[in-house]
Amino acid sequence: MATTTRKSAPAAVPKYPDVTVQLSGNDGNAFAVMGACRKAARHAKVSSEEIELFTKECTSGEYDHLLQTCIQWFDVR
Repeated sequence: MATTTRKSAPAAVPKYPDVTVQLSGNDGNAFAVMGACRKAARHAKVSSEEIELFTKECTSGEYDHLLQTCIQWFDVR
């Protein structure tokens, strides 16, 4: 019986890789998650327009979409 190994896809680089957001160990409430990302973005001097785009994208779907959006935009830990 042959076994196959699955290679994982390389991790995509987030839009703002220098903006680190610590989500593990914190409140998992959607508003808390989004707020932590927005706060980190403001601290990193991301433009208000970009933060608004991030917020609109976060709120355009369900909780899983919110988390995926955070991962796509920032260095989430």
